[in-house]
Amino acid sequence: MREPVSFRVFRWVVVLVLGAFTLIPLYVLLSSSLKPLGEVQGEFRWWPEHPTFRPFVDIWSTVPLARYFANSLVVCLVATLFSVLIAIFAAYAVSRYRFRGRSLFSGAVLSTQMIPGILFLLPLFLIFVNLDKTLGTTVFYQTRVGLIVMYMTFSLPFAIWMLAGYLDGIPRDLDEAARVDGCSAVGALFRVVLPAARPGVVAVAVYAFMTAWGEILFASQMTNTETRTLSIGLQSYSTQINVYWNQVMAASLVVSLPIVLVFLLLQRYLVAGLTAGAVK
Repeated sequence: MREPVSFRVFRWVVVLVLGAFTLIPLYVLLSSSLKPLGEVQGEFRWWPEHPTFRPFVDIWSTVPLARYFANSLVVCLVATLFSVLIAIFAAYAVSRYRFRGRSLFSGAVLSTQMIPGILFLLPLFLIFVNLDKTLGTTVFYQTRVGLIVMYMTFSLPFAIWMLAGYLDGIPRDLDEAARVDGCSAVGALFRVVLPAARPGVVAVAVYAFMTAWGEILFASQMTNTETRTLSIGLQSYSTQINVYWNQVMAASLVVSLPIVLVFLLLQRYLVAGLTAGAVK
């Protein structure tokens, strides 16, 4: 059955409108990053009259962008690594074993996704401050360690829920065959189950990394000038005297590259993992 011409026209109109909403802001972002500051602050023009790559050079000296970049990279990678590692064991237990409190645990994990993140901020702040006071040194408050723990509070529950659903779709016969061959439960998990669950693991890791990379709420309250991440550091281009709009645009493009590269490299795993998780 052929599609009606009106439906095809409507579909193309929707695609073009959505494409314009996506591409036009990106073009303005790119063109503004190639303009001198005076040109950006003047009358808007679609094309730079005096194109320059100077903003891409100045972004590293105007603010300590390299430090912010390193902080974000370390925090996001470590939070993602621990979230995925813990989620693998927790999801495997929920998927393969029946134990008392299993339903309660699964419900609690899922319910955390319905709670606004701001409700976690004050309790974690008080916990970190009191822990540092007890230890007699600053370990959690305004440190990378504290920010990693905070990011895990919302990435870990999602990772457990997502992986548990994905592992449910992997036949238990694989586990049993591995156990017959002499593998322990952990051996079966790493040698048989995880290779089959690779798309789900990659999807969870990409989600955790992307969520932490652009997080603002926790980073704005739980960091200082030394531990500040990119999402907060970009605000440093705005001073009481001036706003370096061209450098803000250039820095935004630079800090977006890791996410774009990760998505492009792992796209096929991400699509497969999210599709399987949605089906479950």
